[in-house]
Amino acid sequence: MDEDPLKNIALLIDADNASPAGIDPVLTVLAELGQVNIRRAYANWAKPALSKWSEITHRFGLQPIQQFDLTKGKNATDMAMTIDAIDLLYRGKVDGFGIMSSDSDFTPLVTRLRQDGLIVYGFGGEKAPRAFQTACTRYIDVDKLISTATEEEPAESGDGQTAGYQELIELLGAAWKAAKRDENGFALLGEVGNLAGNRSSFDVRNYGFKRLSDLFRADDHFRVETRDGRTYVKRVR
Repeated sequence: MDEDPLKNIALLIDADNASPAGIDPVLTVLAELGQVNIRRAYANWAKPALSKWSEITHRFGLQPIQQFDLTKGKNATDMAMTIDAIDLLYRGKVDGFGIMSSDSDFTPLVTRLRQDGLIVYGFGGEKAPRAFQTACTRYIDVDKLISTATEEEPAESGDGQTAGYQELIELLGAAWKAAKRDENGFALLGEVGNLAGNRSSFDVRNYGFKRLSDLFRADDHFRVETRDGRTYVKRVR
């Protein structure tokens, strides 16, 4: 039987509001979804501040899209990205998007893309507006993604971490409770992750972990077991 073809993913970058240091790990994450065949970076490339982006466009196969600042204080980049995204949507040849920005102006765009059933990963800063983060299928803090990609050791247990981390533990606990559990209280990790993902745009890389299973193993709120190649999880406290 032939393998399913790789999904076609588009990465649209708001270069005015994104760090070039994140492009490599961002492309690595998007490889989970499919093949990133469309890679466009939007900006007024005449700005000296964007020189680091200019240096890596050929290295990472990025297509620079020029947008002049026609009016002071107004950014034409957002509109150009939105128009291109909708154009790609209606051509019907894209299966998912990566939006690299921290700008809340993209919230309506992300919402529209998801209404058509497309997966949309957002990549930006920790302080990006909550509305934009939650609109995405997954929102990933690029700074933490960069540090996670360079770490060799797994993160420490989550005890004593931020309120956001504790909120994540409660989310995962609720997902475990809603999942089908065996007589010993264990649920399939994949089902727990899917249930949590449907309720939130969280991504474990924001908390220093590469995989959801790594988080469960590191946190003493949960116990993890592997049976016949499948991973199960149980909340123990």
